Amino acid sequence: MDLKIQHFVIFVTITCLSACNDAPQKLSKISGQQLPITDSINVTDSIDIFVAPYRSRVNEVLDSTLAYAPKQITKNDGKYNTSAGNLMADIILSEANPIFKSRTGNDIDFVISNHGGIRSIISKGKVSARTAYEVMPFENSIVVVAIKGKSVRDLISFLINANSPHPIAGMQIVLNNNETLKDVNIQGLPFDENRTYYVATSNYLADGGDDMGFFRDDINPVDLNYLIRNAMIDYFKKVDTLRAKVDDRFIKIE
Repeated sequence: MDLKIQHFVIFVTITCLSACNDAPQKLSKISGQQLPITDSINVTDSIDIFVAPYRSRVNEVLDSTLAYAPKQITKNDGKYNTSAGNLMADIILSEANPIFKSRTGNDIDFVISNHGGIRSIISKGKVSARTAYEVMPFENSIVVVAIKGKSVRDLISFLINANSPHPIAGMQIVLNNNETLKDVNIQGLPFDENRTYYVATSNYLADGGDDMGFFRDDINPVDLNYLIRNAMIDYFKKVDTLRAKVDDRFIKIE
């Protein structure tokens, strides 16, 4: 064998053996840097040109007028119930009940949502799909759960003791002057603790979000696979004018 080739073979062999005997490498340091996305970043013309027609179409759909609000609708205009909360709960009841009825043969008895889930006012003027995205930016779907009367009693106590007016529909709660419970009516009938009630809410709350533990004993929850935001958009398309106000669904007798 040629001496040069022999030396090369020896060198490669030693190198391979040395590599195999190297100690395992360990990560010694991790570093990171925050790169904020601001308007100081230059637009890439080719990407912007490609996206432009899609952006234009999305904005056209989102901003098309679906209904009209004669006044501002907000979640801060009442102590026990609010115009925005009432509208949200009423929409869930009206839009979800036909779906639930067709699938199960049962009607939704009442609705409960959460005050914090309403993320924007509805301004006076035109109401669009974008309005729904602003009010309900989350991907929460409507779930109907069957809960026993005892759990409904816990739900009522939760609402009475809450620091915020959580949206309800299909139910009326009346407090005495000292804020003790006077009456509860569900679909116009006195609350019956021996009954099981069908309650529409969001999947987030049905899973116990916002400390709503009374849903832990729910029976056969039915996820309608219907986003609350989409229910809002469907409702906006049906009505000409949004009639939302603070009413007597949750009141205290003075």
